[in-house]
Order: sequence, then C-alpha cells, then structure tokens
Amino acid sequence: MEIILITLGAVITYAIIMFIYQRKILTTLSEEEFRAGYRKAQLIDVREQNEFEAGHILGARNIPLSQLKMRLKEIRPDKPVYLYCQNGLRTGRAAQTLRRKGYKDLNQLKGGFKMWSGKVKVKN
Repeated sequence: MEIILITLGAVITYAIIMFIYQRKILTTLSEEEFRAGYRKAQLIDVREQNEFEAGHILGARNIPLSQLKMRLKEIRPDKPVYLYCQNGLRTGRAAQTLRRKGYKDLNQLKGGFKMWSGKVKVKN
C-alpha cells in the first residue's frame, strides 16, 4: 500500500511540474487573440489525420503529435507557431518538444478545436 501511495504522489508531482512548465513555455490565447494572429504564423493542428479530416481550422497544416519529432523541418523556428488539438492537452506536449528544439514563440488555442467557432474545412 505504501508503494502505491509513493508512486501516486510521484505521478501527481510530475503532472503538476509538467503543467507549470507548459504554462511557462506556451501562451494560451482566447479565440479572438488566436484569430488575430494565426494568419501571420504557422498554424499547426497536432491531432491525428482522421481527426483533422473530420474538420479543421481553415489554413491549418496537420502535423500529428505522434509524427512531430520526425517532421520538425516543416516548422520554421523563426516564425510564431500556433498550435491546437481537440481540447488543449496535446498542444502542451507538442510545445515541450518544440521548445527543446529551440522554438520560442509558441501559442495555443484556449479550449482547443472543440471551442473554435470560426471557419472550418472538412475533407470530403
């Protein structure tokens, strides 16, 4: 029982540290702020391809979190990066990967795609 509690405590501590770190390296933008800046930035949808094809923000490129490390060359480090996923969880992990590779201007859509009310493109 004691081992379970120690393990649980370690997992919770790690989650809190990662949450704080992600908040530090990633700017969370309201939909209005996101909309105001994403056309001058690199708009990256980090959801999987099937999610992207079901509907995505107009102008977004799909680079799933699962492929991000292999596709870093597709993202310029000198331009702002606007990230989004379904609800905001995967963007934090994507931002950590990008930050480790030297990317600085990292932003995410508050609430993710499910909170987006703007134009959406659906692949037929």
